[in-house]
Amino acid sequence: MAETLDEGIALDDERAPGVAPWHFWAIAAVGMVWNSFGALDYTMTQLRNPAWIGQIDPAMLATIEAAPIWATACWALGVWGSFIGSLLMLMRNRHAVSAFAISFVSAVISFAWQYSAGLISTPVLPLVILAAVAFLWWYSARMRGEGVLR
Repeated sequence: MAETLDEGIALDDERAPGVAPWHFWAIAAVGMVWNSFGALDYTMTQLRNPAWIGQIDPAMLATIEAAPIWATACWALGVWGSFIGSLLMLMRNRHAVSAFAISFVSAVISFAWQYSAGLISTPVLPLVILAAVAFLWWYSARMRGEGVLR
């Protein structure tokens, strides 16, 4: 049983089922910020924002523009799945788990195409992105299991 102060406040990590722990809010907030950058990158690239795409090598931009529709769709699902998953986490919605699952699978397919098309010279950033999505997927599933996501 947890030790308590005179006011009955638990001193250890025990909490009532469904109550979000402090780390939930920290991870959800960091996830939202992290995934907002992906959403910004996707949006600015698709809208052909001159300031944004001006920083992209013209040959790379031509390859992105010539991407098959399924590769672009997987890029979109990867980015927006994670963004929506983070938003759903902040709303404490259980569907965050599904959004991260869709994002992860789509991102793997998207990165595989990008690698085969020569857009990725080193796999470091894609692996970091996939690790972040996998962690958010795992964590949101854990929080759903604990009743934090409803």
